[in-house]
Amino acid sequence: MKIELIQTSDGSDSLYVPELDETYHSIHGAMTESQHVFIENGYLEACKMFDQIRLFEVGFGTGLNALLTMEKAETLHHPTDYHAIELHPLPEAIMHKFNQHKEGDFNFEAMRSLHDRPWNKSFKMSPYFQLKKTQANLLNYNLSERYNLIYFDAFAPEKQAEMWSESIFKSLYNALESGGIMTTYCVKGIIKRRLKEIGFTIEKLAGPIGGKREMLRAIKE
Repeated sequence: MKIELIQTSDGSDSLYVPELDETYHSIHGAMTESQHVFIENGYLEACKMFDQIRLFEVGFGTGLNALLTMEKAETLHHPTDYHAIELHPLPEAIMHKFNQHKEGDFNFEAMRSLHDRPWNKSFKMSPYFQLKKTQANLLNYNLSERYNLIYFDAFAPEKQAEMWSESIFKSLYNALESGGIMTTYCVKGIIKRRLKEIGFTIEKLAGPIGGKREMLRAIKE
């Protein structure tokens, strides 16, 4: 698919896929959205509950969520094992241009190192952050490991409905430890009902400033 580099409202970059008419991050602010939905309302909450974070990300994409998580893990000295699944890794040519204009405000080298690591292997990226990127389709992937935090960052339900199915959420629920957290940007009614029926407790939280008004945090009690 054709992929275009675009700049979002907070000055950070995202990617646009014309074929799907979809972006990888919010056009209202890529870094703002990632920081709010996944770090502030996901990672930091999980750090309060678990001494070590075992994290599963649905959709590695640009690696922005992984980068922000790695930076926070180092700041907090909180051991984090980060496992991301992605069916279509992005071209190096695109990612080597990502946020290059944000000199002094973005860690290019760290982002590049996340993308340069081979797929399907684990790497110690820093004293408190371990990364494994799996190139696979979640629809037929066996989630055999256990996690206490999930970032659900797939394309929107109307663009990629199969990723938001009951069977996918059941497998994620089963992979979560008790007290585990899943965060996502999507607040559609059908998604909230589906998560509740599976057994999640749903929290509808304020969305990032300047972006979507709400986001979801789901907890396995």
